Amino acid sequence: MSNSERSNSERSKAPPAPPSLQELRKEIDAIDEQVHRLLIARGDIIDRLIQVKQTQEVGSAFRPAREASMMRSLVERHRGILPLDTIESIWRVIISTFTYVQAPFSVHADVSVGEPAMRDSARFHFGFVVPYVGHFSAQAAVEAVANSKGDLALVSAISSRTPWWNLLEAEGAPKIIARLPFLERADHPAALPVFVISRVADDAMVTEVQMWSVRVSGWNADIARALAPLAEIVAVPDTAFDGAALLVSDAGTGFEKIKTALIQAGASVRSSALVGSHATRYTVPPNGSAKP
Repeated sequence: MSNSERSNSERSKAPPAPPSLQELRKEIDAIDEQVHRLLIARGDIIDRLIQVKQTQEVGSAFRPAREASMMRSLVERHRGILPLDTIESIWRVIISTFTYVQAPFSVHADVSVGEPAMRDSARFHFGFVVPYVGHFSAQAAVEAVANSKGDLALVSAISSRTPWWNLLEAEGAPKIIARLPFLERADHPAALPVFVISRVADDAMVTEVQMWSVRVSGWNADIARALAPLAEIVAVPDTAFDGAALLVSDAGTGFEKIKTALIQAGASVRSSALVGSHATRYTVPPNGSAKP
């Protein structure tokens, strides 16, 4: 092969020139337009859905089971350089805003645990269109929801000064419908663990983790340690029974087993009531890959 032929062959094998910045920006603009058009199309479908569902009844627009399924699918198919937290927030705001369009609601938040952290959680998950109302106690936030036509409350999922969950025991009362954030990680931008409380149709609930209100006498640190392997528990003093009011998270252990463990550890169970449920969340390890 001559030098000229070899040179021509090498040129034919050379990689194509990379696209210019202008070409890449045109691709981005086209994608942005597609995303916007798809959101408009989603809105058109929601408009038709409103006519079909006639969503004017209390809490009927909230679909915790469907939302959990959507978020799981989102996590499982996500890839690339865009942070998973960003995708979570974008979709949460899309879901919440279209829910608000179907049936307007407000978010009542217990700011006693820290107003900035609670506001960050509300804005991360519900955006800026849904009205935000701060309250100085969890009980006040829950009472506001109980007196509303379809609002929801955000309260701390890990600590409390009062047994606000007692307000959820009665038939027809609001219930715990979700625990946020759905993706659990130490450096989550809205890391405050919160329960979402509202009225939701029974067939819309997700029951993977059940929440129980339990009153006991004889509660002490030893009993709390004995229960730790079985359930996550929030406890506050209950002077009526010389014990504690408990909010017990049953993630599959079975409430009867938890109740038996309480008794065997030395506590007397005075009352118990199911006060809601929520989906199992995803845990995101440091390497960024999510797992349920």
